Amino acid sequence: QVQLVETGGGLVQAGGSLRLSCTASGGTFSLYAMGWFRQHTGKEREFVAATNWNGGRTYTANSVEGRFTISRDNAKNTVYLQMNSLKPEDTAVYYCAARNNIVAVTNTNYDYWGRGTQVTVSS
Repeated sequence: QVQLVETGGGLVQAGGSLRLSCTASGGTFSLYAMGWFRQHTGKEREFVAATNWNGGRTYTANSVEGRFTISRDNAKNTVYLQMNSLKPEDTAVYYCAARNNIVAVTNTNYDYWGRGTQVTVSS
């Protein structure tokens, strides 16, 4: 059974930075593509960033391009989302996801999901 736990969310002022972490247990982390998604209150979940099995290929949503960076450390079973220049519209619950495939996708076709971590950006 694969379990994903996100940490690092919190309250930050506009222009600030946060680094989210997602640690996986169970399964074989190094075989999974990993993604970050977010869900604004009352909205559908949307893609943020994703990486293939070894971090060699990454994808980033247009809305966060140039501000957010995804990376992973397979030795630690952890994927990260570095968020810089945060804006109030980045406020959302951020979810970590794992796909049972080494190739990442930018849709929601992932197999395992964390419970999310709240990011709130104040103006």
